[in-house]
Amino acid sequence: MTRSTRQRERESETETDAEEEVVQQCPECGSEELVKDADRGELVCDECGLVVEEGNIDPGPEWRAFNHQERQEKSRVGAPTTKTMHDKGLTTTIDWKDKDAYGRSISSKKRSQMHRLRKWQERIRTKDAGERNLQFALSEIDRMASALGVPRSVREVASVIYRRALDDDLIRGRSIEGVATSALYAACRKEGIPRSLEEISDVSRVERKEIGRTYRYISQELGLEMEPVDPKKYVPRFCSELDLSEEVQTKANEIIEETAEQGLLSGKSPTGYAAAAIYAASLLCNEKKTQREVADVAQVTEVTIRNRYQEQIEAMGIHS
Repeated sequence: MTRSTRQRERESETETDAEEEVVQQCPECGSEELVKDADRGELVCDECGLVVEEGNIDPGPEWRAFNHQERQEKSRVGAPTTKTMHDKGLTTTIDWKDKDAYGRSISSKKRSQMHRLRKWQERIRTKDAGERNLQFALSEIDRMASALGVPRSVREVASVIYRRALDDDLIRGRSIEGVATSALYAACRKEGIPRSLEEISDVSRVERKEIGRTYRYISQELGLEMEPVDPKKYVPRFCSELDLSEEVQTKANEIIEETAEQGLLSGKSPTGYAAAAIYAASLLCNEKKTQREVADVAQVTEVTIRNRYQEQIEAMGIHS
């Protein structure tokens, strides 16, 4: 290759780079608002609708999917990383089904070999006691979250909070279950999915008092800014479990709003406050539920409902 040829190539490359740096404009109206239409492979002006370019190359996959399940089945890459697993989901797992790639059953010799491989694969996934403890804690969070019926996002947040507590050495001197439960309770509050301490302790292996104590310690040390729980967030779930109408739900929210403005909510349990408002609303809407029924759903005592109910109806000027 001659010197002049190499020089010409360098000059042409420089010109190409300069052209790429220039912002594209619509030749019709001069607008820079150009939109890519991936379905048609076109570059369209957003102002006048002129097709500036067509036949663009689609960098996406060659297959099409119309829902999440199809997309998962056709995708040829692994699942995204997740904080809910100790290894973030990056290691492989050997399937428990004793079948080959074609779905046929494997021989007894192969079955025993696969059993040994599974056992060793489980052992080497955790390299030390710290990872084993993390694996146990995250599996506990997953178990409790499933029992409470909270979404996936809450599990992710709870796992992140637990990992932060582990990094800051807040686990020392406390039970793994206690910190894991506290992390889940904190995640529920963070994500606006209200679950009371009673509900959390029902699915946990530790006592309510320990959960509350550990939660206060972790939230203080990690600087978790927690807003007070709004009693109105409990109303839809409690009304659904009591099989009450939309009218009762709306009335209960009105009672909570009106009485909270007068300062009655300060220092009160949000679950008990919501339960009393629902009880009052059921009476006002002629869908009477007993204090026992409401107390069982809200996991509070009948005495709490009676006290909050009296305060609420007095504040609203209703005579029982």
